[in-house]
Amino acid sequence: MADIEAQTERSKRSAGPAMPLPDQTVLLLQGGGALGSFQAGVFQGLSELSIPLTCVAGISIGAVNAALIAGNPPEKRLEALTTFWNMVSGGMPNFVLPEDNRVREGAHIAAAATVASFGVPGFFRPHWVPPGWSPAGSEASISYYDSAPLAETLNKLVDWDLLNDGPMRVAVGAVDIETGNFQYFDTRSDDDPVRIDARHIMASGALPPGLPPVEIDGRHYWDGGLVSNTPLGYILDTQGNEDTLIFQVDLFPARGQLPRRMTDVWAREKDIRFSSRTRAVTDQYLRLRQDHEAMRKLLDRLPEDMQDEPEVKALRERVAESAVNVVQLVYRTRAWETGAKDFEFSRSTMLDHWHQGHDALCRSIDKGDILAHNIADGKTDAFDLVD
Repeated sequence: MADIEAQTERSKRSAGPAMPLPDQTVLLLQGGGALGSFQAGVFQGLSELSIPLTCVAGISIGAVNAALIAGNPPEKRLEALTTFWNMVSGGMPNFVLPEDNRVREGAHIAAAATVASFGVPGFFRPHWVPPGWSPAGSEASISYYDSAPLAETLNKLVDWDLLNDGPMRVAVGAVDIETGNFQYFDTRSDDDPVRIDARHIMASGALPPGLPPVEIDGRHYWDGGLVSNTPLGYILDTQGNEDTLIFQVDLFPARGQLPRRMTDVWAREKDIRFSSRTRAVTDQYLRLRQDHEAMRKLLDRLPEDMQDEPEVKALRERVAESAVNVVQLVYRTRAWETGAKDFEFSRSTMLDHWHQGHDALCRSIDKGDILAHNIADGKTDAFDLVD
């Protein structure tokens, strides 16, 4: 943990912010492989600021981080995240590199090539028999890597009883391979609560063709990011009647610069593909909620003798919603990163991602006056306070 503590010491906090908190505080974690240490840095900032979480939801690596958070008591959560990220970034030498983008890019590509060749400790390892030479239908015939190490890691670092029975709601998403339908495994679902174990977390991150599908109760699942890489819509649809503050952590920026080199094309294509049009989805949901808020105000102005009309009652029920405020924390791609950034697990890059997440959360809270007023007044809006 020493490396991570040293990386964030200059911006470390110890006291909670002077901010009112609503009934629910939710952490949403997008998929993004090695970029997931950015989410760990965000969580460190939340922990230092004593901002409690009532729900954590994730896709792919976001599901892994969600399990590490919810599957540990508050005083052990950062330790579990640190253990995991130190483990998966420990498979190659840790070099201090000069601040030169071309040198960093070369080291970045070399580290990604090492991962592609040898896998990631505690996460996945190569099948030593090529898919074309393996028996049809076997894991080795439909994936390049074996994800069994991740099951061992999760079972070692996660208390599944605490995750399922503790105070924090957990939801992770995956895709049913045969139907193509998106499936959320939610410990607090009103319709179908699920008791989550390592299989559900691994299913959420089983990105083909790298990782094999995961079987759960006779169904086979792939990475949820194939359909949607952010849980925002699902959480808003299942929010209930409580005011909610959401910290949405996105690992692929929807906006970016025009590529100038082929490595830029590779990186930008992946950003667009996995960002799930985050800003557009957020704006769409919040516009709808703001429209509903306006309709509620209009209904309140109707004469008293109209309030009991069936049409008025039905419309009021349809637009009844609680306030939602979304803080968007988006990873900003470094100039030296390529499309390999989601499977480049070197220690120096992991620490860079972690620090950027920690810094983004702290800077957002520093500029959070408008957010605090919105929470206090019960308003709905979205904020990118470090854009």
